[in-house]
Amino acid sequence: MTVRLSSDALRLAIPALSLTLLLAAVFWLQPRAMSYVGLNLLFNLAVPIALATIAQMLVMAVNDLDLSMGTFVSFVACVTATFLRDAPMTGMLILAGAIATYAALGVVIHLRNLPSIVVTLGMSFVWGGLAVLLLPAPGGQAPDWVRWLMTVKPPLAPMAIVASIVIAAVAHLLVMRSSLGVLIRGIGGNQRSVERAGWSIVGARATAYGLAGFFAVLAGIALVGLTTSADANIALRYTLLSIAGVILGGGEFIGGRVSPVGAVIGALTLTLAGSFLSFLRISPDWQIGAQGAILIIVLALRLMLNRLEKREKRR
Repeated sequence: MTVRLSSDALRLAIPALSLTLLLAAVFWLQPRAMSYVGLNLLFNLAVPIALATIAQMLVMAVNDLDLSMGTFVSFVACVTATFLRDAPMTGMLILAGAIATYAALGVVIHLRNLPSIVVTLGMSFVWGGLAVLLLPAPGGQAPDWVRWLMTVKPPLAPMAIVASIVIAAVAHLLVMRSSLGVLIRGIGGNQRSVERAGWSIVGARATAYGLAGFFAVLAGIALVGLTTSADANIALRYTLLSIAGVILGGGEFIGGRVSPVGAVIGALTLTLAGSFLSFLRISPDWQIGAQGAILIIVLALRLMLNRLEKREKRR
């Protein structure tokens, strides 16, 4: 029983420790960041990254990988800044169709036994092309209600932190506590056992992709609420950031092993890493590489602790 508890705690301990150490380093470098306004600036863009990370986590839970996440969020941002503001009903129908398309991708990938990397990479060009058609140049404007929602100031903590806690709680209940979440993770862990139990693999995979599309839509809407406008290339980095957030938060590429709370913490860590590197006066050209180095260090630490845990189990 003790080993099981340590295994569950380990999946959250490492990302939480990484975030704590990084936050302490930022406060040491810039003490004025230790305030309501400072925290709001540090985690300002954390909400859309956290939502995109949860979307990627749902795809990874069924042993797939989505390489179109960044272009899809960019497409949603373009829809939000144009149709969702000027013609709300049309915008909602477009976004609903996009979510349905995501669910259909899950069905196609399963029925045709296609590599998810290839299919989603192909779809990235589709979403990117549609985004360019909507906004050939940066522009558009965020709907008033979206702007208000993303800039509201709760009394105790900045909106970014409050929203991240809500996202983590909802995702945890959905993925870890609900029967649907057990089914999705079961496909990633042992698809044959789930199929023998009488569950529909096609339906479950379509649901996982549909939920991923839903969270990605929320990410695009939240991003426009923060930036007030959109661009066809506004979220291209979200593909790699979402994958890194899931892995940093304790998720794995196979086995349906994911951690919603850890994924949100991973997204917060990646968001904070950018500010930390800026305080160190590291050139933006080197910041992506430095973020990768931070990720490698955390993964190496997790691998070392996993090996130690396996040795304890053998004893």
